[in-house]
Amino acid sequence: MSISFTSRWGIRRLKQSSIKIGSGKTPNGGAEGYSDSGVVFLRSQNVHFDGLRLEDVAYIDRATHEEMWGTRVLPDDVLLNITGASLGRATFTPRGLGEVNVNQHVCIIRPASEISPHYVAYVLGSHPIQEQIRELQVGGNREGLNFEQVGNLAIPDCPPEEQRRIADFLNAKTALIDRLLIKRTAMANLASERRQAIIREHLSRGHQGPTAPKRVPWLPGIPDTWDAAPLRYISRIQRGASPRPIDDPIYFDDEGTHAWVRIADVSASNKYLTRTTQRLSRLGVSLSVPLRPGELFVSIAATIGKPIITRIPCCIHDGFVAVRNPSVDPELLYYVFLLGDAFKGLGKLGTQLNLNSETVGSIKIPIPPGTEQAGIVRRLKADMEVMDRLEKSLHRQSALLAERRQALITAAVTGQFDVSTASGRNVTEGVSA
Repeated sequence: MSISFTSRWGIRRLKQSSIKIGSGKTPNGGAEGYSDSGVVFLRSQNVHFDGLRLEDVAYIDRATHEEMWGTRVLPDDVLLNITGASLGRATFTPRGLGEVNVNQHVCIIRPASEISPHYVAYVLGSHPIQEQIRELQVGGNREGLNFEQVGNLAIPDCPPEEQRRIADFLNAKTALIDRLLIKRTAMANLASERRQAIIREHLSRGHQGPTAPKRVPWLPGIPDTWDAAPLRYISRIQRGASPRPIDDPIYFDDEGTHAWVRIADVSASNKYLTRTTQRLSRLGVSLSVPLRPGELFVSIAATIGKPIITRIPCCIHDGFVAVRNPSVDPELLYYVFLLGDAFKGLGKLGTQLNLNSETVGSIKIPIPPGTEQAGIVRRLKADMEVMDRLEKSLHRQSALLAERRQALITAAVTGQFDVSTASGRNVTEGVSA
């Protein structure tokens, strides 16, 4: 493996700075072994570059903690996610958290006494180490690091006194960036809530009729002049289908007339489907549900109720239902489904939420008079364009802050500048407070 960074101090292996590299395990019984209180039990979703996030932290009882004594986490231990989508995220364990344990997806790195754990955590989050981690995964069948690979990560051979200065500098500067990121996240959440409120206002026109809740339970307040009916009364509901076996190449053809739509092809933010990664052969199309441009379909697995309008001929996976030939403008139905309230309480809780075409067809929807539908859609589109611009701006600012955070960390931990003379004031340049 190539070493992808230059440090003025030279390099060493992480294991040379550590007295322990290991991870925990899942308690007997899995999630059923968790408690409502007790010893904090950290999982990969709790480990982030900006620290531990404990909103959904699990707990184990003291007896389980004693059984897992060898995997207890101490204050100032460095934690590194070694499997899954969060592979490579790292932070350190703060003091005052009490007794802590960890599962097998999180690696415990216990620095030697002279090594700064904050510095090690920042090093692991720097671009060169993240690049090493990605390189280790190239060609692998699954995402994951073993302890030998973790121990052999190349890090700067920075003197201990310099480590502490760098850690103090980065603690102050990243705290500023993190506060701005929290503000951007809060603003994005407010924008999302406002988006839903705007759709709700247009679909009810702000009317608060006393009989409305009985007509459309999930949207009280539709005007008395509007109708309401189950979706199956105004359209044909057709569930998608999947060629079997799904990975058989005879069902796919790069020159096929219809795109093949899976759950992964539908972005949470996209309104229209314009492309997919696969196309179906003639045989695949004949076994599936072909849709024409302009037709609407809705997800009934994974992200429940996500609507999308196709711009291309396509066939949908059985995780979708098509809403075909509706007597209501499909664009209006898109916004009805986008509101999300229609799907609350539907489906069964398990490893994955699932609905079927019959359940979707039973959803009551508001039906404005035909003369009003085009105007509602036009006004909704205009308001949504404003919200789109706002949310895109917030996401761009968040991405810029995250990039500058990592660039600052990388420059500091590799000695590209002297932190004792650097102000770091430019780290948020170009991002409004």
